[in-house]
Amino acid sequence: MFDLKVINSVLTEMEEERGISREKMMDAIEQALATAYKKEFGKRGQIVTCKFNLDTGDTEFNQVKIVVDEDMLKPDPELDEDGNPIEEEIAESEDEEEDTRVRFDEEKHIMINTAKMIKKDVQVGEELVFPLERKDDFGRIAAQTAKQVVMQKIREAEKESALSEFGQKAGDIVLGFVQRFERGNLYVDLGRVTAIMPYEEQIPGERFKPGERIRALLLAVEETPRGIFLKLSRSHPDFLVSLFAVEAPELQNGTVEVKAVAREAGARSKIAVHAADQHIDPVGSLVGQRGVRVSTVMSELGGEKIDIIEWSEDILEFIEDALSPAQIIDIRMEAEPNEEENERGHVIVEVAGDQQSLAIGRGGQNVRLAAKLTGWKIDIVSANTGEELAEADETGNTEISAPADTPAGEDDTVLESEDATTTKPDIEEVLEEAEETQNRDAYGDFEKNEVDTPEEAEEQLAEAEAGEEPMGEAEVEVANLKEEEK
Repeated sequence: MFDLKVINSVLTEMEEERGISREKMMDAIEQALATAYKKEFGKRGQIVTCKFNLDTGDTEFNQVKIVVDEDMLKPDPELDEDGNPIEEEIAESEDEEEDTRVRFDEEKHIMINTAKMIKKDVQVGEELVFPLERKDDFGRIAAQTAKQVVMQKIREAEKESALSEFGQKAGDIVLGFVQRFERGNLYVDLGRVTAIMPYEEQIPGERFKPGERIRALLLAVEETPRGIFLKLSRSHPDFLVSLFAVEAPELQNGTVEVKAVAREAGARSKIAVHAADQHIDPVGSLVGQRGVRVSTVMSELGGEKIDIIEWSEDILEFIEDALSPAQIIDIRMEAEPNEEENERGHVIVEVAGDQQSLAIGRGGQNVRLAAKLTGWKIDIVSANTGEELAEADETGNTEISAPADTPAGEDDTVLESEDATTTKPDIEEVLEEAEETQNRDAYGDFEKNEVDTPEEAEEQLAEAEAGEEPMGEAEVEVANLKEEEK
């Protein structure tokens, strides 16, 4: 009846690929056979068990009966003339609390007196096993029932295996392969199970192809009726911290500690670090030699800009560093935090006119991240006029009141550069300098060619303008800049 070679190969494959032990698979097979036997040949209420010998293929079916006495049984309800239970008796039985008594069923219960005839030292609650006639000609319905039992047991075993493997990895980085993208959700194959990365946990603008490797933070491991649910994230602040922990040994061993993180995934992040040992530079530990560590993390995040600042117990100093790369003229505390009323602190920061755009950032991004990082409300005011330019609170709400003609919104591209300290050169200034260089080169030829008369000088200048001589470095630079400008 059974192909033992196929069964053994299936058990081996399930153990290696899905992590389900042979013992659990054998238990599933035995329960499936017992269910099929009861479906085909058993009676209602019977407790049927099966023993399957994997070496010989023999099956042994047994019926189990529980030994009970009078105290364990409910009294039989009174019946009316039609043989139906009386409702009052049913109501009384339903009102009984913590009633562990059961109705006697001869298919699964046996009285203690009768049981002692079979086994003298039997005890109440003990199970007696009675052999059943061996059957192996199951019908289609019984076979289908057995199949459903096996599939259910496999799903339960897979759930337990996945929970044991990933249950302790919550909060760690996992590596998987992109499976598909469906309705905004990204499905990632982690080997034995498939994880889901919801749309809100993805970095805006990132695109992955099926089969591509992907690293993400295992945000949650939940057990649901449909199986195990693994939730991934690449936009969570902890993903940024975990990436730095991989690159920086100081962060792994606890020498350097991350105090706060404020992140807008795909755009910019700020991270505050602190080292208990004064001889260790916490910022340098994350930046790495020549910026190799922070560059690796930025590459993983698709070029997301990262500001690393040193955490300070002095809140004013901490806020000033959080607003970097902007230079602050003055900072004063407007209100201290009140924990009883759940109110955050409030500071007012004065900046010069040429630092307003750096302090505020594009769309208020810099001051918004600084407020999230510190947990304080920050107001940016102009040092020249005292006018309020922007404000942001710890929840990320930002209001920008700077007029359009102020420098606060003119050079937002500053924050788009990697170090946020340089700006793009002005094309007009470069063209003017190049033309001056060209003129100097042209008139420098007069001395090189030993021009003696004005007529000779005009002749050489006309030849240079006509293009008969090869272009110098200044002329090449002017031509390239004009071509880029077009």
